[in-house]
Amino acid sequence: MTVKAAAPAAKIPWIETPLIKSASLSNAAGCNIFLKLENLQPSGSFKSRGIGSYLVSKLVTVQALPNSAAPRGDPKRAHFYCSSGGNAGLACVHGAVTLGCEATIVVPLSTTAYMIGKLRQAGAMDVIQHGASWQEADNYLTSTVMADARARGEEAIYVPPFDAQEIWDGNAGITHEIVRQLPHAANHYPINQPVASSATSNSYNGSVPHGDVDAIVCSVGGGGLFSGIMQGVDDLHMNHTRVIAVETEGADALSQAVAKNERIILPAITSLATSLGARQVCKRAFEYGLRDTVTNVVLSDSEAIRACKRFLDEERLLVELACGVCPAICYSGQLPRLVPGFNENSVVVLVICGGSNMTFDIMDKYVADEAAKETSQRL
Repeated sequence: MTVKAAAPAAKIPWIETPLIKSASLSNAAGCNIFLKLENLQPSGSFKSRGIGSYLVSKLVTVQALPNSAAPRGDPKRAHFYCSSGGNAGLACVHGAVTLGCEATIVVPLSTTAYMIGKLRQAGAMDVIQHGASWQEADNYLTSTVMADARARGEEAIYVPPFDAQEIWDGNAGITHEIVRQLPHAANHYPINQPVASSATSNSYNGSVPHGDVDAIVCSVGGGGLFSGIMQGVDDLHMNHTRVIAVETEGADALSQAVAKNERIILPAITSLATSLGARQVCKRAFEYGLRDTVTNVVLSDSEAIRACKRFLDEERLLVELACGVCPAICYSGQLPRLVPGFNENSVVVLVICGGSNMTFDIMDKYVADEAAKETSQRL
């Protein structure tokens, strides 16, 4: 009798990330602050979830299947194309390589040499610079680069950075993991009030007491992360959980859209938090943003810079400005006015979305420029 070897498990280009309690942020905020560490995703940001989910779904539906044995450039090898200034592109490259496929990324001219280097190091088939903005890069990708690829016989697969159901499906996993992990995480830290016991069994039955999570704080750029979190909130019927959507001035497309009750387009992105640099949020994010259970907050670049530095000092985690706006909410003491019924027993989860466009040198420059600006203002 011949026994066949078991087929290898399907590749999944994202991981389940830890949920930990932060003592320093809990002290600063005056409640229980948990961190969902999406900065630990394989690509360095939450983008691995949504983009990874999108890649996997497309491989199921298109004829071009992954074929890692095929030589680079072979049309039999699935080829993904993405326009991105950084994190979405990195997630696309990592996911494609993990799945045995190829990826080409088109970035705007504003993308740093550092980020282009990271894309190439991650295994991109090609990195092309074109256009002054993401929109110009995207137009060039779809009208020229992908058109040429299809003319060569490729099954060229477009990868949007944030606006697709498959991306939201992947990001909804963040909310599901938070709910499943929270009771167990609470067993390892001092908690002002024990998390509700009805969800503390080792087996998770898909239900969650509404009081477990008082608020989830996340950054908003184009709205892919926010839409996924809201989808997860709906999945689990977390009707009393407040979602706090945070942007920076000059990249606040969601906040302005909600204020005007229309999906506006920003004339330009003027914030240093370029990872939030979508001039218009996706339609799904706009619809979610209008809900009574969602609060929009806009912070300055200066607040994001100070928060990133303090977060690095206290948590030993280096993140982009687009991520730093979440702990900034705690450092600035804003949670009491943002979370209904806020008290020392409240449970608030910050989604630490990560980001790869940050180094110690970049951080030092931000801090130095901020100090110089403050000095100039005092004179």
